[in-house]
Amino acid sequence: MNKLLAIVGPTAVGKSYIAHSIAKRLNGEIISADSVQVYRGMDIGTAKPTLEERAEIPHHLIDIVDPDAYYTVADFQQDALTAIRHVHIKGKLPILVGGTGLYVRAVIQDFTFSESGINETLRQHLWNEAQIYGPAHLHNKLIEVDPESARKFHQNDLRRVIRALEVFEQGNTLISEQAAKTLGKCRYDTKMFALTMPRELLYSRIEERVDEMMAQGLLDEVQDLLNRGISAEAKSMHSLGYRQLAAHLRGELSLEEAISLIKRDTRRFAKRQLTWFRREQEITWLDISHFDRIDALAENIYCQLAGNI
Repeated sequence: MNKLLAIVGPTAVGKSYIAHSIAKRLNGEIISADSVQVYRGMDIGTAKPTLEERAEIPHHLIDIVDPDAYYTVADFQQDALTAIRHVHIKGKLPILVGGTGLYVRAVIQDFTFSESGINETLRQHLWNEAQIYGPAHLHNKLIEVDPESARKFHQNDLRRVIRALEVFEQGNTLISEQAAKTLGKCRYDTKMFALTMPRELLYSRIEERVDEMMAQGLLDEVQDLLNRGISAEAKSMHSLGYRQLAAHLRGELSLEEAISLIKRDTRRFAKRQLTWFRREQEITWLDISHFDRIDALAENIYCQLAGNI
């Protein structure tokens, strides 16, 4: 069975730096498992590796679609499996890196997705219903046909509620049944490390990162996307940072309010990421605060892998 190394964890914990250091030691190439780094032009808010870092270590699944594309986890799964196969053909080690738990699981396990395609007419009809009758109306419809999904999706999460109804109304497998199609066995001989740190330290790093992104020009990046005709309702623009700043540019929030919401929502997202990965099996947790240098952590991972990768 082919080898795969996965480095996961919450946002701002330092996954990219560690993965880059490990890739140099193990002749590896990095497969990004980030649901937003796939989009071109969304650079600052996604903390993409620099061009210099990508020149030193090949990175896959970064900048592969335009931000107005409706890119799904099923799309990612196929693209990632192809990229991993090409890395194996070259005799190198694929290193899956990211914090999007479903994306990681879709690659590592035999996770089967619904074959339902996108039905733009049906989707627009459902969207119009939500505008006329309110999001609770659609959520109640989902409760009737797929109560398990309805429990998972907040009524204001229209994108997911509409997608679940779209799948059902096309006569395909319920969204909630996809997990049942996960066979449980891994596609690869996988070693997965999850990085963590004390919550107070992580939250502090998140707030510092948001401030750095704003200083680097995140607001201008969002404005540029909107100027290019990317709709604020596009899936990509619902991402952390982009959603709140787009609301500011529409006059719905002050800049201070938008930044505060980005920090709050990112903290909540990090908490959900940790919850997700704690449910995963066969995972080794490493607390970054126990190492005086990031390089020491990378060396620790390298030593644990010696002879196994």
